[in-house]
Amino acid sequence: MAVDLAADTVLHHVGDDVVDTWFPLGAALAAFCLGTEGGEMLDVALVGHEGAIGGIVSNGTLPAYTTAVVRAPGRFVRIKTAALEDAKLQSVTLRHWFARYSDCLLAQVFQAAACNATHTIKQRTAKLLLAALARTQQPDLAITQDQLADMLGVGRSFVTRVIGDMRAQGAVETRRGRIVIKDSSKMHALSCHCAMTVEAHFAKVLGGIYLNPV
Repeated sequence: MAVDLAADTVLHHVGDDVVDTWFPLGAALAAFCLGTEGGEMLDVALVGHEGAIGGIVSNGTLPAYTTAVVRAPGRFVRIKTAALEDAKLQSVTLRHWFARYSDCLLAQVFQAAACNATHTIKQRTAKLLLAALARTQQPDLAITQDQLADMLGVGRSFVTRVIGDMRAQGAVETRRGRIVIKDSSKMHALSCHCAMTVEAHFAKVLGGIYLNPV
């Protein structure tokens, strides 16, 4: 079933049984988030049309370790996780592709841990915007600066300053409720190496499954 979901829609909470699997379409984006001791939510992996949320490696009987939230609004296809598991049992190829995707998802988490510990807010912001671009193939992102601050786990004032610097350098343009990547080469120059490292792994492991490799 295809449904249109607004930004900040929660797909599942920490501890929920994962009974539904969600596939973002087009420019829709979702994220796996972890809570901090201060009550903030920090994104650890971003999912676009290259992947899925929920039921990737389990059949829905295990509790979710993260909260899954819609970051950019759009259309999602929902399938019962049990039905997806039945389809995997009928297809070795499908099981292999989900295993490959779980490897790529884990690569995102590993890289995010290193990135959050060693890189600046500006580098992390550029990396996140490049990741969103890679997963939607569209430079016009329906992400507000407030949402971006939540995704990075930082205050809005930090993001306002960083986006202002990026806008002055001609890398981005801001519109009401949107961030537009004007020059991806400038964004790569502002970013750390993490975006390219993760995307290179995606391209190698999932190469050939999509018309536009991520």
